[in-house]
Amino acid sequence: MARKRSAEDLSVEELRLLLIEKQRARRQRRLEHYRRSGRLVLIEDQPAAVPLEDLHSRPLGDDEKTGPTEKPHKRSWLDRLLLAVEILAVLGLAFVLLNGFTLIRDLNREVVSLINQPTLTPTPAITAIVLPGGHTPPNAPGGARPNEAEIPEHLRPVMLSLPEPPVPTPSVEQAVRIQIPAINVDAPVVQGDGWEQLKKGVGQRLGTPNPGQRGNIVLSAHNDIFGEIFRDLDKLKPGDQVILYSNQRAYVYIVQQTQIVEPTRVEVMAPSQEPIVTLISCYPYMVDNQRIVVTARLQE
Repeated sequence: MARKRSAEDLSVEELRLLLIEKQRARRQRRLEHYRRSGRLVLIEDQPAAVPLEDLHSRPLGDDEKTGPTEKPHKRSWLDRLLLAVEILAVLGLAFVLLNGFTLIRDLNREVVSLINQPTLTPTPAITAIVLPGGHTPPNAPGGARPNEAEIPEHLRPVMLSLPEPPVPTPSVEQAVRIQIPAINVDAPVVQGDGWEQLKKGVGQRLGTPNPGQRGNIVLSAHNDIFGEIFRDLDKLKPGDQVILYSNQRAYVYIVQQTQIVEPTRVEVMAPSQEPIVTLISCYPYMVDNQRIVVTARLQE
């Protein structure tokens, strides 16, 4: 029979194991008490306590040295599925970001193209149907009077509905006189080119610029009535001078060309980007079924 060993004979490791054994025994008794009183239901049998002598005498197995062996992972397929979902989510996010960058780039290009669009030149509103100065010859039955027959019949209602441009406020920059030395013209310039205005001199079309300014100054006068101011326009040659006076100074224009046109060629009065003057009169003399148009450019 083995002799019981005293506490002095035990090593530190044996004392530690003894203490563990006592704590385990107390816990086991407490569990047994709870189980008998119905306060505890055991699901699995607790491992039996290992006697101190067995712990001291038996070498530890590999499973006791390393602890309980982990069970194989039974959810590896779920992990793979979650990994695949994460990869797809990252790819989707990258696609959304790339698509967003592309959309922003395209929008920026559209904005730049809208900003850099060329300035459109508006179509000029209709301000005339025929060129100014038209009249019947003075030797015609009834004498000289405005020639409404040269207005196309389908455009006569439009002609009557055209508003009269406002007369500009008098200023020192307005044309007041015209001289054309080559044909001995020296006449006053009045604002407006209607029938009554052309009785007083050379009429400047309302809305055209002042002398020296950029644009097309349109001046009209008769060739066979009211002083026959523009009777000899057809004698002008390129290089001849047309001098316009304001109350400040004189401006010299150089004749560029002369053309004979139909009364409906109103485009000769269109605005221009360069400073020019356009002289208009009826033609030929005492017939007056066409217009003579002389264009001169400002001399720099």
